[in-house]
Amino acid sequence: MFGTALATTELDIPVDHLAGENLDTVFDDDLEASVVEIHQTIERLGAERARRIAEVDRRELHRTLGHPSTVSLLAERCRLSWRQARGMVATATTLSEIPLTAASYAGGEIDSVRGRHLVAAHNAHPETYARDEALLLDVACSLTPRELRRAIEYWRQNLDHAAALGDANHMFSLRRLHVSPTFDGMARIDGDADPESATIIDAALRSITEPWARAGDERSPAQRRLDAFVDICRVHLDHGDTPIIGGERPHISVIVDWQTLAGTVGTVGELDDGTVLHPETIRRHACDAVVTRIVTGPDSQPLDVGRATRTIPPAIRRALVARDRGCAWKGCDRPSSWCDAHHIIHWADGGVTAIYNLILLCRYHHRWVHELADRGPP
Repeated sequence: MFGTALATTELDIPVDHLAGENLDTVFDDDLEASVVEIHQTIERLGAERARRIAEVDRRELHRTLGHPSTVSLLAERCRLSWRQARGMVATATTLSEIPLTAASYAGGEIDSVRGRHLVAAHNAHPETYARDEALLLDVACSLTPRELRRAIEYWRQNLDHAAALGDANHMFSLRRLHVSPTFDGMARIDGDADPESATIIDAALRSITEPWARAGDERSPAQRRLDAFVDICRVHLDHGDTPIIGGERPHISVIVDWQTLAGTVGTVGELDDGTVLHPETIRRHACDAVVTRIVTGPDSQPLDVGRATRTIPPAIRRALVARDRGCAWKGCDRPSSWCDAHHIIHWADGGVTAIYNLILLCRYHHRWVHELADRGPP
């Protein structure tokens, strides 16, 4: 398994043969059949790998090879992450305890995804799984992985309703969301959601991303999901019943000097947490925002704070909505609630805040106008 010359040669011969085949000469039916056959072979190899990992673990070979555990051995010799190695070892050792399931996996009757669902079912109720293993395998062979997961959930609920509720509550307690800045200026958003929360989040994101996907948007699905998440948060801050904190509703503050606002690289252009922004990003934010004048002295200490003024008064915003009905970009169907009011001639450049100098643009096209125009059309 870990690279003996004989095993490597035996496995490499058919792989080398396939890799050397000229696919231009392969008929369509043969090509399709070969993909299915390769997939089935990979799954069976996965089952054999699991069987051998379980034997490596049973013999405790890691001790003689200088590793503290089988997980450590796999991670180092197979160049895996610890998470991958830990999952492989856990699955392999459990399969060694449920021979019927292991045999079905080895024979290609179930694949690795269904195998993991069955392993999880065994780990939750090992004694009852032994009693119902044949029935669960029969179900697994006829259902999709998603359907199998649902069937196993019903099986677990029927076995022990209280325990199933406890599992659900435990899963809910594991929910988390982290937003962490990274050294390269990006931010890492990472988390886990319980099934109910995940369904709600997915439905909200899909309601925004699916129309864009149908319109042939060039952003990747992951980029569309992140943009949709930001849009949902912005609409909440703009229109939601958010609590008053420190005399104001939650907001984003941008600290900027006049030179930066006018479109040149100035001395200050950042969020109030110190994040530095590009001048065009700041000008985009300033198109439709509350602006507060703060006069500072030579040492940058505030001397005077002026009254906040909205660059787009509510009456003009309503007129824009009545005229544009949504994003004014040709072919875009984003509703007005997802749009910013964009100054055609920026007010920092002398443009007036009047209906004839304003258009509604969704966040994607608003950003493109300010920051991506030199890259070509979106």
